[in-house]
Amino acid sequence: MNFDIEVSDEIKEVLEKECGELNRKDIEIMYGAKGDSLKALMLYADFKREEICGNVVTYVVNRNINFTNLCIGSCQFCAFRNKNGFLLPFSEIKKRVREALKLKATEVCIQGGLHPDIDLEFYVEILNCVREVSDSIHIHAFSPMEVYYGAKKSRVTVKSAIRTLRENGLGSMPGTAAEILSKKTRSKICPSKLGVSRWIKVIETAHKEGVPTTATMMYGHIEDIKERAKHLEIIKKIQEKTHGFTEFVPLTFIHENTGIKNYATGAEDIRTYAISRIFFDREIPNIQVSWVKLGPKFAELCLLAGANDIGGTLYEENISKSAGSPYGSYMPVAEMRRIIEDIGRVPVERDTLYNYI
Repeated sequence: MNFDIEVSDEIKEVLEKECGELNRKDIEIMYGAKGDSLKALMLYADFKREEICGNVVTYVVNRNINFTNLCIGSCQFCAFRNKNGFLLPFSEIKKRVREALKLKATEVCIQGGLHPDIDLEFYVEILNCVREVSDSIHIHAFSPMEVYYGAKKSRVTVKSAIRTLRENGLGSMPGTAAEILSKKTRSKICPSKLGVSRWIKVIETAHKEGVPTTATMMYGHIEDIKERAKHLEIIKKIQEKTHGFTEFVPLTFIHENTGIKNYATGAEDIRTYAISRIFFDREIPNIQVSWVKLGPKFAELCLLAGANDIGGTLYEENISKSAGSPYGSYMPVAEMRRIIEDIGRVPVERDTLYNYI
């Protein structure tokens, strides 16, 4: 792609490569893009977005259910955990599923802390609660950490746990708990969380068992560029092996109420979205903006840097809110469509697995 702007030789060389040939070093070079080189990165990412996804920006009508904030974890980046927190009764979970149906949601997204008294059987009960209310709503639930924790508490294998959850209604899993896939950084920010190899094992097992997942990367805390590049490379290798990721979601770090005071700049956010589109290319065609972390206005800008999905209505969002996000926990469909149309794109509702509705 030719640009009528001055681009550094390094960036130009990377952007002239076939996307499938890009490696970790190329990612590091792209993270150094500034000035007109950053403009070129955005333009190329947007070009690739149009080539792969057309002019459509998708969204999903969903409702989050955070069933507990009691957690045995010690993650420095988390402000959601509370030793005097809550555990929703099953009746309340059913009530929230009924609320989702009233909103015409096609998905409930269910996650919570690592409560000391729950196990795999508790997760199954949550699934049963949803199915008692609706036979059809998609259940997107339980991070790799929750699955690993539930399996360990119930003394079964991860494979057995995932199979049990799938048989009881689990449709897909969020690819959270990834944070940054680096042993060095994880030992500092989340030492009690499952390690890199175990995260990969849970994700690959889910994919092999017919449970698709999202993929995420939390950036802007204490990680460096090399670790971000390694993380993206790991995600791509998993996708090439299993083809089980439905989307990639960069998660800019919300720092205000946490034990870590670093954060990504706006330029870093744009670079991350653009790099994600260019590096994953058609291997992971859907790149989602997190409006609850970026804010609606900046999320709109990131849709011009390679992203093609604005995520969900959410209705309830406690994790980012607890960390200090000021952007609310619910975005109505009308507002999503307005944002999408404002940049000249076509809003299309989708389900969890990116089937158009």
